[in-house]
Amino acid sequence: MAWLLVVVAGILETGFAVCLKLSHGFTRLWPTIAFACFALGSFGLLTLSLKKLDVGPAYAVWTGIGAAGTAIYGMIFLGDIVSVLKLVSISLVIIGVIGLQLSGSAH
Repeated sequence: MAWLLVVVAGILETGFAVCLKLSHGFTRLWPTIAFACFALGSFGLLTLSLKKLDVGPAYAVWTGIGAAGTAIYGMIFLGDIVSVLKLVSISLVIIGVIGLQLSGSAH
């Protein structure tokens, strides 16, 4: 259950990163409100998961999901440049996240 919280928190991290861009420096109301909601949800779920998980692997998985999700979202919906190197790098992040999750660090 704790790892599920980390995964959902990582997805919410993607949401707050995208809304941060869309807020244009907190000058647009609705993206700023969405950023705050996603951020509170993400940090809240991560905090709950840390009651059961080691901080290092949980934080790495959370940031890995957020980073990969944000990069993929940007390429699909925001016109970010797609390159082979970027796709390989995202794949390596995902492989690292899976490896950390499989490392058996949960209590």
